[in-house]
Amino acid sequence: LMSSCAYAIAAAQLDISHELHDEFMLQPPYDDKFESSKSHKMSYIIHYTYGNDYDLNGRFTPGKFGAWRFDKRSYMTKYPPRNLTRPPSGTNLVVVRLIEMINEASASIPNW
Repeated sequence: LMSSCAYAIAAAQLDISHELHDEFMLQPPYDDKFESSKSHKMSYIIHYTYGNDYDLNGRFTPGKFGAWRFDKRSYMTKYPPRNLTRPPSGTNLVVVRLIEMINEASASIPNW
């Protein structure tokens, strides 16, 4: 966070302009489609910033721990386990894909 803030302040002081691409990055659970709502282009990366909490019916439960949960802050001192539990049916598809990708990565890395 500090490096992001430092960059933003320095860029503003130097009047550096940026070209923004709204399709560049998804941030689940708030982004729930794989394409930008503005440009309708597919996104490039999934950035997992926020905790993902859902009830057993796949409904997002912002501000409280859900029955199903993935939050990177739970793994600050250890790797997430292999084969994270799949989110409940009805959960945001970007969250589902994020968990699939983490599971794919952990399965392919020896001695995870």
